[in-house]
Amino acid sequence: MTPPQPSPGSSSEPLPTTGREWHLTARPEGWPTPDGFALREASVAAPGEGQILVRNLYLSVDPYMRGRMNDVKSYVPPFKLDRPMDGGAVGVVLASEAEGFAPGDHVLHGLGWREFATFDARHAVRVSAELAPLSAYLGALGTTGLTAYAGLLDIASFKEGDAVFVSGAAGAVGSQAGQIARIKGASRVVGSAGSDEKVRLLTEEYGFDAAFNYKNGPVAAQLKEAAPDGIDVYFDNVGGEHLEAALSSLKVYGRVTVCGMIAQYNETQAPPAPRNLALIIGKRLRLQGMIVTDHTDIQDRFAEEVSGWLRSGELKYRETFVDGIENTLDAFLGVLKGENVGKMVVRLDS
Repeated sequence: MTPPQPSPGSSSEPLPTTGREWHLTARPEGWPTPDGFALREASVAAPGEGQILVRNLYLSVDPYMRGRMNDVKSYVPPFKLDRPMDGGAVGVVLASEAEGFAPGDHVLHGLGWREFATFDARHAVRVSAELAPLSAYLGALGTTGLTAYAGLLDIASFKEGDAVFVSGAAGAVGSQAGQIARIKGASRVVGSAGSDEKVRLLTEEYGFDAAFNYKNGPVAAQLKEAAPDGIDVYFDNVGGEHLEAALSSLKVYGRVTVCGMIAQYNETQAPPAPRNLALIIGKRLRLQGMIVTDHTDIQDRFAEEVSGWLRSGELKYRETFVDGIENTLDAFLGVLKGENVGKMVVRLDS
C-alpha cells in the first residue's frame, strides 16, 4: 500500500501512515472488562475527493456507549466486533480534498476511539478554539449540552417556577440540566450524586438549592427532605431507585425526561424498581424518553443561548481529563463507575 502523501490542500509535514484505534473484541455480559477490547495499529488512508484527514485531539466517552456493546437493535447501531469503535471527537485537519476545509481547521466529528480519521467532510462541523476551549465542544457546547438543554426545555416542558430534581447531577448532562433550570427561573433545583464532594460541588459551585449523596440513605427519604413540597420535573439519568423516588415526589401533572438509566446498564437481571408505576395514572404524569439526535433543529438556539451563559459565567462546567489513547477504555469504565466530575474527556498527545 502506498503511504498517504501530502495533497495540494495539505500541510507540508509528512502525513501519518498508521495510527492506533480501539476495537470491541467480545460483547460484555454485565460490567465490561478489559479483555473484551483491543488497542490495535491500523493503516491511515489519504483523503479522497470530498474527504478530510483529521488528527484527533479530544475523544468523548459516554454512558450510552455501553448499550452499543450489546448486539441488540436500538436507536444507534451496535459496535461491530473487531472493528474500530466510534464516538464524538474534536481534531485538527491534516489534509483536505474537500471545499471549505483546510489544514489547521478544527472540527467536531463522530469517529473517536482512534488517533486519526479519514472521512467525508460533510460529517464534520468546524469549531473555533477562539470561542471556547476545543474540549467544550464535546461537553457544554456539544451533544451532552444539547441533551441537557433539549431534555429540560423541550421534553420536560420546563417553565419558570418549576421545582426540578436531577439525578446523576454531577455528570456532564446532569450538571448542565440543573444549572439551566436555575438560570431559567426554577423555584427549587435538587440534585443527587455519588459522593459528598460532588454534593458540595452542586450546591457551592453550580447553584443547586439542595443536593444529597444517594449512597447515604434511601433516595426517596433524602429527596423528600430536599424537596418537601414536591417536584414538577424529574430529569432522569439513573433510573431504578431514583425513578421510583421521583414518582413519589412528583406533583400532579409532573413531567419526567428519561435521558439515561446508568444504574442498570451493566445489570444482567431486571431492576427491582420502580415499583410504583401506578402513580402515573392518578398523578397524570408524563414520562418521555429522549434521544439527542431528534433535536438538531434547535442547535442554533442552543449554541447561542448556552455560549452566552458560558461567557457571562452564569453556567459553569467541569471536565475530567484522562491522557493518552491507551487510557480511553479506562476513562470509559470510569464514567460507568461515576469517577468523573462533569464531562469525561480523553486528551490525546498534541
